[in-house]
Amino acid sequence: MTDISGRIARRQERIHVAIGPTCNNNCLFCMEEDRASREVVNGAMTPDRVRAILEARRGAEEVCFTSGEPTLVAELPRYANWSKKLGYRRISVMTNGRRLAHLAYAEHLAASGVNCFYVSIHGHTAKLHTAAVREPEAFEQTVQGIRNIAALKQAAPSARPSLTLHTSTVVTTRNLAHMQEIYAFLRGLGVDQCVLNVMQANGRAHTHFEQLFPSYTEIARTFKGFLDACGEPQPQAFLVDIPLCTTTAIPDFHRGYVEKYVHYEPKGFQEIELLTPEAPDHAPELVAVTRADLDHARRQKRPECKACRYDTACEGVWTNYLTRRGWAEFGPVA
Repeated sequence: MTDISGRIARRQERIHVAIGPTCNNNCLFCMEEDRASREVVNGAMTPDRVRAILEARRGAEEVCFTSGEPTLVAELPRYANWSKKLGYRRISVMTNGRRLAHLAYAEHLAASGVNCFYVSIHGHTAKLHTAAVREPEAFEQTVQGIRNIAALKQAAPSARPSLTLHTSTVVTTRNLAHMQEIYAFLRGLGVDQCVLNVMQANGRAHTHFEQLFPSYTEIARTFKGFLDACGEPQPQAFLVDIPLCTTTAIPDFHRGYVEKYVHYEPKGFQEIELLTPEAPDHAPELVAVTRADLDHARRQKRPECKACRYDTACEGVWTNYLTRRGWAEFGPVA
């Protein structure tokens, strides 16, 4: 297998379409701390604008419907169907999974074209998950949603050969010690891949940094211990959004990476400088915002990074992280 730098270099483009102005969870680490602004930005994503984005980015490997909670948007099945007709190979939804607890709705999304579900779940117990999302009954509904998608995969695998089920678990000081239990629980539910996401030090994760954010080296060490103790020969677990210089002890297979993605917002709402502003032909009032824009505005590197073998692949370290922890745990890899 190609090493992590090669895999990052070959990333295909993913389109994020942020259709959900509201969310039925209240996550303690949510990046979108300014809920009023999110409602304005995401609420402006009308069907005509969604259609313009899908047509403008046709040919991308994946379109992902996201933010805040896309399953609360009535048009989601229609958007998925448009994506299928436009030829998108992977049509995904990034969701807290609560509405998937209704089997008929989960079936409707799959029939409309959604073939990849990314479900956020942050613990293997109701206590752990609820402490993160701060909504009663969320754990039971999310777990049932995962079970329903797993059941759809099992019931008609020939009809849905590409249907995949991934989970996303945000690593915090609260669940760090429970990686193995969380992984075993999720795999037991039928999850294909378990992604452990390191927090972005922005939004609420910035506000509650001291209470929530383990050090990068602590996360990497714990993840390596989990892999060593895991009974599977090659666990389907991946650690994502962590500086590569802190994960050299982790086998390359398990070192994940952030997708090369772009999303669109109405012009005039951007708080960061955009590197290469562009708009869809049929929606000039929108502007593209890429992950590279976010990295450029809110991450840092230092001169020593140029000597690191991962320099071209590494996105840098969040400025908000460095403000609190400094550079001591980072060093160039020869």
